[in-house]
Amino acid sequence: MSGGGLLVAGTTSDAGKSVVTAGICRWLVRQGVKVAPFKAQNMSLNSFVTREGAEIGRAQAMQAQACRVEPTALMNPVLLKPGGEQSSQVVLMGKPVGEMSARGYHGGRQQKLLGTVLDCLAELRGTYDAVICEGAGSPAEINLRRTDIVNMGIARNAGLPVLVVGDIDRGGVFASFFGTVALLSEEDQKLVAGFLVNKFRGDVSLLEPGLDMLHGLTGRRTYGVLPFQHGLGIDEEDGLRVSLRGTVRESNTAPPVGEDVLRVAVCAVPLMSNFTDVDALAAEPGVVVRFVDRPEELADADLVVIPGTRGTVRALEWLRERGLAAALVRRAAEGRPILGICGGFQVLGEHIEDEVESRQGQVEGLGVLPLRVWFAPEKILTRPEGEALGERVAGYEIHHGVADVTGGVPFLDGCRVGQTWGTHWHGSLESDGFRRAFLREVAAATGRRFVPAPDTSFAALREEQLDRLGDLIEQHADTDALWRLIESGAPQGLPFIPPGAPA
Repeated sequence: MSGGGLLVAGTTSDAGKSVVTAGICRWLVRQGVKVAPFKAQNMSLNSFVTREGAEIGRAQAMQAQACRVEPTALMNPVLLKPGGEQSSQVVLMGKPVGEMSARGYHGGRQQKLLGTVLDCLAELRGTYDAVICEGAGSPAEINLRRTDIVNMGIARNAGLPVLVVGDIDRGGVFASFFGTVALLSEEDQKLVAGFLVNKFRGDVSLLEPGLDMLHGLTGRRTYGVLPFQHGLGIDEEDGLRVSLRGTVRESNTAPPVGEDVLRVAVCAVPLMSNFTDVDALAAEPGVVVRFVDRPEELADADLVVIPGTRGTVRALEWLRERGLAAALVRRAAEGRPILGICGGFQVLGEHIEDEVESRQGQVEGLGVLPLRVWFAPEKILTRPEGEALGERVAGYEIHHGVADVTGGVPFLDGCRVGQTWGTHWHGSLESDGFRRAFLREVAAATGRRFVPAPDTSFAALREEQLDRLGDLIEQHADTDALWRLIESGAPQGLPFIPPGAPA
C-alpha cells in the first residue's frame, strides 16, 4: 500500500518551502509517523554527501534529519548546480552526468527524467507512511509547465495534494495566492487544496478578513499562519546574493564566555557553495560571522574564511578584481588566520590546472599554501573522518579538484602554513571538540581574550531548531486538516478559478 503524500509549493522562490517541509516532517515524526522528504529537482550550490556517496541538496539532508532518517539519493534524484548564468551541472541519483544549458535541459532532458523521479517517489511512498515533497520556485511558471517534473507535473502524475506557501513579509501575498491558482490549468487546480501564510508579524485577527475573502474568491482555505521567527539557522537551498554585503549569519546563542568576541569575515565569492560550513561558527557564543566583498572589510576580522565555490578560477579572478587577493596574501604573510575550504583551499595554492570546470588551463593561485591543483573529470564524493588539533573530526568532500600538497603541516588531508589553513573537508566545524580547538588557535594568534563555550553542541542546536519548526506547524497550523490532506488527498469539488493556464 502506498503511503500518504503532500506537495509543499510556493508563490515564489524563497517563500519558505524548505523550512515548512522540514517543520511538517518534524511534526509528523513526533506523532509517530514514519516520514521522508522528497524534492524531485533541486537547483542549489549547497549540497551534501550521503553515506552511500551520493550528492543531494543540503535542504533535503536537513529535512531527512527532521524526519530522523538517513538521507539518500531517492530524496533528491535531480540536483542542478549552477556553473554560471546559462549552464548547470546535472547530478542524477547523486552522481554528475554532465553540464547542460537551461535551454537544453528544459528543451527535453528534464521531461525524460520524469520516470526516474516518479520511481523514486513511489519507492519512498512504498517504504514510509508519508512523504512530504517540496516544490521549486512557483507552480505557476507557465513557460515551464510543459516539462515540469517538480511542481504540478509530479503532483498530477503522483496524485499529490498541493499546499501553497506565501511569504507575507514580502507583501502581496493575497494576490500571489490568487494568481498562483488562477494561472493553473483546471486539472492542476483540482490538486491545490489551499494556502499557508509564512513569516507573519502582528495580530492574526487583522489578517483573518483577508483570508476569509481569499476563501470566498478561490474556494480554498488557509491551513495556517506561521509567525516570523529570527535565527532559525536552517540550511538554505540557494547561495547568498553578493549584493547582500554585510549579511550576518545569525543563530540563537548564549552570551560570550570570554571577554572578547571573534569576528569572522567570509569572502562572498561567486558561485559560493556550501556556505553553511560557517553555521557552526555562528552557533558559537561570541563568534560574529559576516559575508564581505571588499578588502577593507577584512581589516578587523580575526578569521577570514574563503568558502567553497562551483567556479574556483572565477573566484580567483573575482578576488583579484576586488583587491581581496592582495589583502589575503598580506594577511597570510602577517600570520593572521585564514581558512580555505574546498574551492577556497584551492585558490590559496600555487597553480591550478583546470580543463574541466573553467577550461582555462593553468592558472596561478594566490601562492600562500604549497599545493598544486588539477581538475579531474570524476567528482570526489566522500565522507572522511580523521583527527586534527588533537580532536576527532568528520566531514564530507564534493570536488573535481585534486590537490598535490608538497609541504606545510598536514591538516584534514590539506595543509597549514603558519595561520593559513586549507582543507577540502566541508562540515568539519560541526565537530564540536575540533571547532573549539580551532577557535582557541585563532584567539591565540590574534591576541583575543575569547573563550569557546565548553558545552556548545552543534548537533543539539540543530535538533532544537528542527523542533522549533515542528512547533511552528503544531501551534500555528490546522494539523488535523493537514493530516487529512496527506492521508486522503485534495478535497473534492474545488472550484475552477479563471482564466486558467494559457492554451
